[in-house]
Amino acid sequence: MLEGQVIPEGQLEAHSPFELRVNPGQALAESDVRRALATGDMGFLHSFTTGSTVDGPGVRVVAWTSGCMWRCRYCHNPDTWTMSNGIPISIEKATEELRKYRYGLKVMAGGFTLSGGEPLMQHRFAAKLFAAAHGMGIHTALDTNGYYGERLTDADLETIDLVLLDLKTWDPERHKQLTGVDNAATLAFARRLAARRRPIWVRYVLVPSLTDDLEDVAKTAAFAASLGTVERVDVLPFHQMGRFKWHKLGLEYTLEDAQPPAVDVVEQVCGLFRSVGLEAH
Repeated sequence: MLEGQVIPEGQLEAHSPFELRVNPGQALAESDVRRALATGDMGFLHSFTTGSTVDGPGVRVVAWTSGCMWRCRYCHNPDTWTMSNGIPISIEKATEELRKYRYGLKVMAGGFTLSGGEPLMQHRFAAKLFAAAHGMGIHTALDTNGYYGERLTDADLETIDLVLLDLKTWDPERHKQLTGVDNAATLAFARRLAARRRPIWVRYVLVPSLTDDLEDVAKTAAFAASLGTVERVDVLPFHQMGRFKWHKLGLEYTLEDAQPPAVDVVEQVCGLFRSVGLEAH
């Protein structure tokens, strides 16, 4: 049964978000998984890391959920696609773990970020964890592709101080080729966040020959600027740190020979975001 599940000391914490983890939750009955997702009393975490300075402002604790509905061709954590690759953890246990860091996070002007995978596949667990963190005075951030953004109520959004929104590309057909789905739901969520004046940091992964079309980037930049609540854009150069996971999992990896983008291309892309008044790094 899920209730009373004990997480061995040190099993949840990872030295790096690139650690490969497979099937720690496979023994759970499907009925238990469905009940956990429906109530939010239990979540499935791939791991968590401490000391992050790249997942929101300040120094942060980051929890990485398992489960994702997208199949990004350049995903560096494909082991987070499957829910059973997460460790089952109760909302009480997750809150208790987060409480250990609350004072240090405040001192370092940091907070808590829920990433994945896609956290909103476990939207009730996410909402409960954000509410608990907010109750402790911890700054909260959601790293999401936005596809299931409609699952969050307006009240849920009030407990999320910052949304790190992944904008993959502008053209819907190219987006489908990259991820398996179009970007309509993501853009709708972005507009909803803007209407409610919720702060956004845009994340844009720059992959040579896939997301480096400057005309497409310019359209993405124009959309981001139109929202009015985008505080920052992080242009993230493609890397091969997750390639070994595709091999280990027996997945076809189509970017075997892809290289990181050239420095001048990264600067060009940042320049397009800056040209519409956005802060880009």
